[in-house]
Amino acid sequence: MTFQLLGGIGLFLLGMVLLTDGLKAWAGDSLRAALVRFTGTPAKAFASGALVTLMVQSSSATTVALIGFVSAGLITFPQAVGVVMGASLGTTGTGWVVSVLGLRVSLGYYALPLVGVGALMQLLAHGRWRALGLALAGFGLIFVGIETLQAGMQGLAAAFDPARLPAAGVLGHLAAMAIGILMTVAMQSSSAAVATTLTALHAQAVNFDQAAALVIGAAVGTTVTGALAAIGGSVPAKRTALTHVLFNLATGLVALALLPLFLWGLHLAQRHAGLEAGAVSLAAFHTAFIALGVALFLPYAGPLARRIERWLPERGPRLTRHLDDSLLAAPSVALEATRRTLMDTALELVDLLDPLLDSGVAAPDPARRLEVAAALDRTQRFFARIPPIAEDEPLSRLRIGQLHAIDHLARLHARLELPAAARLALAQPPLRPALGRCRAVLALARRGLAGRAPAGWLAEMERQVQALAEMQRGERLEILRETAGGGRSPTESLAALDAIRWLERATNHAWRVCHYLAAEDTAEAGAQAAAPLDE
Repeated sequence: MTFQLLGGIGLFLLGMVLLTDGLKAWAGDSLRAALVRFTGTPAKAFASGALVTLMVQSSSATTVALIGFVSAGLITFPQAVGVVMGASLGTTGTGWVVSVLGLRVSLGYYALPLVGVGALMQLLAHGRWRALGLALAGFGLIFVGIETLQAGMQGLAAAFDPARLPAAGVLGHLAAMAIGILMTVAMQSSSAAVATTLTALHAQAVNFDQAAALVIGAAVGTTVTGALAAIGGSVPAKRTALTHVLFNLATGLVALALLPLFLWGLHLAQRHAGLEAGAVSLAAFHTAFIALGVALFLPYAGPLARRIERWLPERGPRLTRHLDDSLLAAPSVALEATRRTLMDTALELVDLLDPLLDSGVAAPDPARRLEVAAALDRTQRFFARIPPIAEDEPLSRLRIGQLHAIDHLARLHARLELPAAARLALAQPPLRPALGRCRAVLALARRGLAGRAPAGWLAEMERQVQALAEMQRGERLEILRETAGGGRSPTESLAALDAIRWLERATNHAWRVCHYLAAEDTAEAGAQAAAPLDE
């Protein structure tokens, strides 16, 4: 009996892991894109989290991925609150699969060929078909595990009296809830804990009240995985994990307090709506109390997010807040984190250039210059640790584009050093037209990097840079003529030429940074980066 119980739980867990990993690999970046794209409002974020969790059959997988997305800046923390609630509701789908299919119909024997076909696909197929084979094998193993678990639970029901478990009442329910939490922590899967509880209820090893409290405990215990993933992570990661803990804990306590009311409602549904007693009713209870939690807390997602932001304020370097080492396991997400960090750094650099353009004697703030230099160094070290994926051509092009962006940012940072004579020359009337064009380019860069520029802003930046280059060529010739004719001293001419060179290179680096970071298709921008890194 013990061997069957442990084996059934192990097969179910293995099936869930294979199904989740296979579906994530089969879907590729489409799940990530869907989760990121459809999170504009709390309702959309909730729907996105629920659907993705239903697909991968794991709220822990969704939450851990979400923590990475928030750390990388792909999703804002207020949006993540809705996704967390959706993931909690989506994970109740496993209970319906187990209660409607796994327990009512003996599918373990018929699922064995599915395991074999899936394993062969994993071994012999290529590309996404291999991942699909892994998912099929996992799906089959789930039902083999349920059947093995059922056999073990029947022996447990014959040898164990449910009355020996915590009695009814508040203390009894709290004790059963604690057991559910421990089961989930031990198995590292609320789905496995719920499946075990459903099977125990079906075999009459526990009564419905005890099973309901165990399911509530499983819903609370599933937050442990996300909390562990956030340890040592960024502040946004810790905020997301705390949201998961608070929502599931509050929902579980509400469900426990209203358990008699839920049981009364289920009894009515069994009498008048044809709801089956036993495992199906327990699956309905699981969905119902999570749905009640969503109804209570989703309208207040914004205030909840603000409260948690006050509890866990941002600390550490401001510009590199998206660089979380936990993202290195997902290269595409890690590259997005570096892109957003480089965009923030570029905005800071553009702001630092303003004093040089506005005054002939002002200089950039030294503290902010050091902050930008430290951010560039931290970003380069993080970027170097992102694992390369040679077979993913778009990702490789994205890496190349970011490498160019890092180089141009370093060169733009060097432009903050300008001799005093050249700074004075910038303020002289002959260079004012060129200075105006430089200001226009940097203003476009600021708006574009902040996401506020009109359509076609990159093309307009390129046009301004080319026009400035043409203007500067004429200005150089004019300066050299004046110097040869005695109209300028050699010292003044050299300072003016330095200023001209500075304007041209600063605007060119700013434009190239925007081209590689803020283009609508950043992978295509990387593909266009075939030219050598220019000065």
